Amino acid sequence: MRPGRRFLLAAGAAGAAAALLPTAAGVGAAYTATAAEPGDPYDALLDRTARQLAGGDFDPGDPDFATALAALDSTAGDLWTRLDRSASRSALWSDLSPVTDPGNFGQSYTRLRTLATAWTTPGTSFTGSAELSSALVAALRFLHDRAYNATARESGNWWFWEIGSPRALMDCCVLLRTVVPAADLALYLRTVDTFVPTPDRRTNSPALSETGANRSDKCVIVALRGLLGRDGGKISLARDGLSDTRDSGRNSLFRYVTSGDGFYEDGSFVQHGAVAYTGSYGAVLLGGAAQMIALLAGSAWAVTDPKVSVVYEAVDRCFAPVIFDGLMMDALRGRAISRERSVDHDGGADVISSILLLAEGAPAAYAEKWRATVKGWIARNRTDRYLARVGIAQVARSKTLLADDSVRPAGRATGHTVFADMDRVVHRRPGWAFALSLSSRRIAGYEAGNGENLHGWYTGDGMTYLYDADDLSQFGDAFWPTVDPYRLPGTTVDTRPRADAGTGAGTSLYRPTNVVAGGAALGGRFGVSAMELIAAGSTLRARKAWFFLDNAVIALGAGISADDGRTIETVVENRNLHEAGEQRLLIDGRPQPGTQGWSQAFGRAGWAHLEGVGGYVFPDGTALRALREERTGAWRIINVGADTGGSANPVTRRYLTLWLDHGTTPADATYAYVLLPGASPASTAAWRRSRPVRIVFNSVGAQAVEVRRDGLTAAHFWQAGTAAGITADGPASVLVTRRDEGVSVAVADPGRTGDTVTVRLPYPVFSVIRADDTVTVAPGRRPELTVAVGGSRGRTHHAELA
Repeated sequence: MRPGRRFLLAAGAAGAAAALLPTAAGVGAAYTATAAEPGDPYDALLDRTARQLAGGDFDPGDPDFATALAALDSTAGDLWTRLDRSASRSALWSDLSPVTDPGNFGQSYTRLRTLATAWTTPGTSFTGSAELSSALVAALRFLHDRAYNATARESGNWWFWEIGSPRALMDCCVLLRTVVPAADLALYLRTVDTFVPTPDRRTNSPALSETGANRSDKCVIVALRGLLGRDGGKISLARDGLSDTRDSGRNSLFRYVTSGDGFYEDGSFVQHGAVAYTGSYGAVLLGGAAQMIALLAGSAWAVTDPKVSVVYEAVDRCFAPVIFDGLMMDALRGRAISRERSVDHDGGADVISSILLLAEGAPAAYAEKWRATVKGWIARNRTDRYLARVGIAQVARSKTLLADDSVRPAGRATGHTVFADMDRVVHRRPGWAFALSLSSRRIAGYEAGNGENLHGWYTGDGMTYLYDADDLSQFGDAFWPTVDPYRLPGTTVDTRPRADAGTGAGTSLYRPTNVVAGGAALGGRFGVSAMELIAAGSTLRARKAWFFLDNAVIALGAGISADDGRTIETVVENRNLHEAGEQRLLIDGRPQPGTQGWSQAFGRAGWAHLEGVGGYVFPDGTALRALREERTGAWRIINVGADTGGSANPVTRRYLTLWLDHGTTPADATYAYVLLPGASPASTAAWRRSRPVRIVFNSVGAQAVEVRRDGLTAAHFWQAGTAAGITADGPASVLVTRRDEGVSVAVADPGRTGDTVTVRLPYPVFSVIRADDTVTVAPGRRPELTVAVGGSRGRTHHAELA
């Protein structure tokens, strides 16, 4: 499946219709729709589908629709100009030849859908054009006769046969249902029946059950096929596919999973068995479920599974924490980061559109909260406006929300979330957010394949993403084709040359061999995370830890060793300064040159400050390297996919890079630095002088900090030991706050290697206020907490003591 495509969602599909009663009919009953018959269930739902695709009635003169309308008209105009309408054609478009290639006929259907949308939409140059509709009917027939039909056999990428092509074909048939001949429609439905007979199985591999986003896509396809063929059985099959009634709910989209693909209770979403994919495949699943729920609402096929609440809960649990002012964090988008036409703002816009659609059919308690959240996202993002990025249907729905004064926009959320089941961590403060991308033998470091994400090698090796409310285009402004892929922020890397990943057919992923990746969270405010780095193709090893505070992130590294004779680096920052950025850099208060190509080594830097970003403190002083450079790349360098491949046009961006050089054969090297997002030069310098955070340990045995102002001690124990007075009898992440009101403790085992871990505190505790049922407390002058971590999959266990 290709989750980079734009969602096509309903504009007004949620109003509950009168009871719509199904009747059984098969392909033989294919018909050409005219005006909807009163009470006819199929026509009513087909009309609803058409509104989902094209947006229904709206005022083309409304300026809020101008951008979406102009974009549609322009794209359709280009496609129409280049469409080969000759009798001797061998392809519809010259750049999609031969038409028998799955990628080419798949993209041809997608282009025809765009033209069909322009034909249906009021106010375009093609609205109601008889010439265009005739050409579209002929083009669909051409693709059927030459490439995609019931007698064809799958080759190449299965996705084009079973999801991409049938989905676009069914959409075209809905939009063109008044002009597609009945005989042609019957052929197209028979084709879909061949390649997507049910949503439950992979047609080219029947033993493989569909899961997650792929199942969601197929449910929509089968539902549309049922509507067009007036086949109530097919519609029921599609609806039941959401719940996987065929296999007793084993692959239901409405259940929490404990392994493999789907939603996890901790807010994780995984696809392809081991890839953190909330912002790509997860978004596709949400979009498909929202469309099905809205499409079938009020009909005899309405979704009534009570466990649909899993999808409702996913909005707040899975998606909201990883959206920052309307953009989707790239740490959750997998290989989609390499897609030129699907940057982080597109990913966020897709999820927003799905949430608004889902809200129309969800219980009021959910819907009201979501609308407030979405309104806040849209209002705050003035860098890349939602209304300027989405289609007609989405504009219509969001206009209704924005005009509703009874919905007050929610503020920017704060909190600390450990997504233990997908090795991701998100720390959110009022003006910024920080995402951490980890990996382990459970979750892949990166996925590549089908020509996508060719340089994703280090994106799961502790890459850090700093999101600033004043620079929402940091990662969406040509970051991926221009950044140095060997110097991603937060990573410790062997600088060996790497070959392109993912150049072969199909997708593949790299899963490292380390077990530790994750951490603990306390009170939604503080966090500690750790990852053991076992580098691919290298002897590089390192133990990395991060500590999350109100205004800072502390990064520690220990045991950094390698003997391959290549330079080992830890990247503190690699900031996209965009096309012409000249942000001032200070090192220990001294301004540095702003000329491109400038580079310098500082023997013992204490702090740095980058204008518009914040401060960087090196508590004990460190040998620091800095570089300003203009980097030129092209999206084609990182993505040559059949339908997602980027442009070869060069793009140039400026970068400011700070890194630590550990030499060619480091042995037990360390590092320590502090990120102060949004800090001024003065506050950065003051932080360096006052040292409000004390680094207690930074060794291969433990990494720990103390924050006396907050009464906080945070540690990651790599083995049994004592740090800052806290003792653990095995590996664990531990957070403790001690205040007048009591002691709060959070413990996790991100390596998932033990059954229990016992933590001893250095001060007296005499009572238990509350504790998870996995925590047993022995009060006293040196209290002990025994935590049953076995089977908890790295989640945090809590206790409140006095």
